[in-house]
Amino acid sequence: MSLEAGWQAASLLARDFADQWPADEPGGAIIGFDANGIRFAHAGGVESLATLAPFTADSVVRYASVTKHAFASMVLHHCNIISLDDRLGAHLPELQKPVADVTVGRALDMSGGLPDVRECLTLLGLSVYTETEASRLLEFLATVTRLNFDAGTEVSYSNSGYRLVEAALERKGFTFDEFIQREIAGPLDIFLKAPDVWNDPVPGLVPGYWKARERWQLSAAGLHISASGSLAGSGRALARWAQALVSGEAKFSGLLQKLSGTRPLANGRPSGYGLGLRWSSLGARKFVGHGGSHPGYKSYFLLDPVEKTGCVVVSNREDTNGYKIALSAMAALTGEQLPRTGCTIPDGLYVADEGALWLEMRNGIANCLDAEDTLYDDGEGWFSSRSASSPMRLRWTGEALEGEIGHAPRRLLPVTPQPAGTELDGSWETPLYGAHLEIQGGCVVMGIGPTRHAMPLQDIGGGRYLFILHDGPWTKRICLSRLADDRLELVLSRSRMIEYVRKA
Repeated sequence: MSLEAGWQAASLLARDFADQWPADEPGGAIIGFDANGIRFAHAGGVESLATLAPFTADSVVRYASVTKHAFASMVLHHCNIISLDDRLGAHLPELQKPVADVTVGRALDMSGGLPDVRECLTLLGLSVYTETEASRLLEFLATVTRLNFDAGTEVSYSNSGYRLVEAALERKGFTFDEFIQREIAGPLDIFLKAPDVWNDPVPGLVPGYWKARERWQLSAAGLHISASGSLAGSGRALARWAQALVSGEAKFSGLLQKLSGTRPLANGRPSGYGLGLRWSSLGARKFVGHGGSHPGYKSYFLLDPVEKTGCVVVSNREDTNGYKIALSAMAALTGEQLPRTGCTIPDGLYVADEGALWLEMRNGIANCLDAEDTLYDDGEGWFSSRSASSPMRLRWTGEALEGEIGHAPRRLLPVTPQPAGTELDGSWETPLYGAHLEIQGGCVVMGIGPTRHAMPLQDIGGGRYLFILHDGPWTKRICLSRLADDRLELVLSRSRMIEYVRKA
């Protein structure tokens, strides 16, 4: 297939995806480009349910975690001020061990084991809508004395490393938005903005939406965003920046190679996640990119560093699968086949012998500690997530699920959940943070007044239990793990260290 035929195929496929966004619903844009410019731009849906103005390639959205590689660019730009090998504690002396000993590089490449602030707040009972300030969140992180795992031993997604490194640079007088304007937006003549909080005005920003009981709702969030996901701009602006990056234009020469360079774990194993970028493969080709997700916004971009081509997806609706769209477009462009799913691992719930690790299989999708990934056929009974940010490779032996999760060896056994008894009944608290929950009749009870709600516990054995918490656009499945008679922890994929003790 000729290159021109590939572009025609990719454009047609992107158009089909864009047409699936109805003209009276939130939508998005899909843009394909090469070193010479944009090859196609298709959009569907609307940018506002109030005005019904059509979504276009110029509609401004929140990029969310697509921000990360841009911030990592800032870190590399100031390598004389802050080094990837520096300890976080060298720049933020209030941090305690072991957080203080995590290096800047591991904080950015998802191998640091740093608990994610947003999920910590969820486990303390704070809603996605609860407003928080940067300084208070830094004070919170300064109290943390447990990592999710030993730094360098696993890869698991967390935003906290970017928050901490941003705070370190700000103390030295360097702010992220100033860097964006001076080093990226200005030279490329595009609009980009990195607000501090959700309610900061951003020129042209379109609303984000999520669906509740068949009705679209406006999105909102209270968390101070940080450079882990603060950048906003249009699909066209993101495509222009990605084009400059993959082409190595002028001052950006070699930057993509530095951002996507191999980052090894402590044992020397390459992880596939660089500095705000993750590698993925399609047949014989390797692409690099990243996705982003904020309440009501989804984004993704993929780059082919060899052919200097790429695809950008931006959307103002919660249900968009940007990775699927971008990968499908790149498959159409290159003529490569999309990976096969066909996962034969039996549906059901699986748990490790010890600790809070659980995984549920359903229709080829693995939900591990409440983080979902599709598993693809790797041959000989093995199935892989093919994700550098949540790596997983597993097989069913007939009696156990074996393989790796986060590059760490794992073995999980099937279990049938049972209703919890009354063994945990009582009042529980986190003395340091003032959080409180009750367990009554096998239910976790959190909240006060009209926000008070009871969540049934499912016993999955070994002192582990699961319960479901609903919070606006999010549904969280939390593991409660009993550490001792009067001590327990609440665990999500990105936060595995929030402990409660039983009140006397």
